[in-house]
Amino acid sequence: MAPNDLLAGLPGEDLVREGLADLQAGRCTVPACLVAIGLPRMRRAGLVRHEPAVVPSDAELQLYRMLRQAGGDAFSRYNALVRRLVSFEQALDRRCRDRQLRGYGPRGHEGPHKD
Repeated sequence: MAPNDLLAGLPGEDLVREGLADLQAGRCTVPACLVAIGLPRMRRAGLVRHEPAVVPSDAELQLYRMLRQAGGDAFSRYNALVRRLVSFEQALDRRCRDRQLRGYGPRGHEGPHKD
């Protein structure tokens, strides 16, 4: 399954797409930091095939700093974004597991196994 197909319809798809694009372009944005937090899991699922140009090593802190600089309740916004990421990751895991059970490769994008 192609990465675009793997993302389609998952909760937070828009945020993850934006974050992936930002990371590939070397931009440090709220979506990019959020994706950086979930990058190991996204790699395992086969969603990230090329290493992003820049990955913040302290993505959680960077994310919180950006939210705090924007004003308002940074803590609540941070928690809401992390909850969206967790929902996305859980849905991604389910999709990959379902694809694997239906005879597709472990990452969900290799195609059906031939016996």
